[in-house]
Amino acid sequence: MVLKVTDLTDEHGIYLVKIARQAIEKFVIDKTKIKPPKDVPNILWEKAGVFVTINKLIKEHEELRGCIGYIMPIKPLIEATIDVAIAAATEDPRFPPVSSQELDTILVEVTVLTPPQKVEVKSPDEYLDKIKIGRDGLLLKYGMFSGTLLPQVPVEYGWDVETFLDHLCLKAGLPLRCWKNPDVEIFSYQGIMWKEISPRGKISRVKL
Repeated sequence: MVLKVTDLTDEHGIYLVKIARQAIEKFVIDKTKIKPPKDVPNILWEKAGVFVTINKLIKEHEELRGCIGYIMPIKPLIEATIDVAIAAATEDPRFPPVSSQELDTILVEVTVLTPPQKVEVKSPDEYLDKIKIGRDGLLLKYGMFSGTLLPQVPVEYGWDVETFLDHLCLKAGLPLRCWKNPDVEIFSYQGIMWKEISPRGKISRVKL
C-alpha cells in the first residue's frame, strides 16, 4: 500500500530522522545495517519515496555532505529510510564516505515524497506557470537521461522556476534549456521534510 504523505505527523517525521541518524552512525562505526525497531508505527510500513540529506555544520554554515533517495514508493518507508540514510553517508559519488570523526558535526534530514506525476503541457513554456517554488520537486526524463531536484533545493538557492528547470537539466547530464525540448518529460512531486536543528539535537518540520 502506498502511503498518503499528508497522513504523517511530526511524531512520525521525528521518528524517521532518529532512525536515519541511528542507521548512519551504526554503519559508519561498525559497518552494520540496523533493522527496523519493534516499535515502528504501522503507517511507516506503508510504501513511500524518501530522500535522506546529510549536511555538515561548519561554523554555523551548512554544506551538503550527501543526499540519496528513492523517488518511487518501492519499499516500506521505514526500510527505505534506513537504506538511503546509509547510502547518503557512504555512496554519494560526489563525496567521500562520512567518517566517524564527522558524526558530531552532521545534520540529518528526511524528506518523504508523494509519487511523481507528469506535468502535462501543450508547450514547454507552460512549465513556468504550472511549477511552484517551495511546493514542487522535479524529476526529468529523456531517453536514458534522468535527474531530480527536491522541493527545498530552489528555495535554498533562491531560484525562480526557469533557473530550477535549467539546473534540473544539468543534474540529468543534459545541457541548459533542455526542458524546452517537447520530448523531455517533467514530473513533479511534493515532500514533507524534517531535520535536525543541531547534531543529535532537536528535530523539527521544515516549512518551505
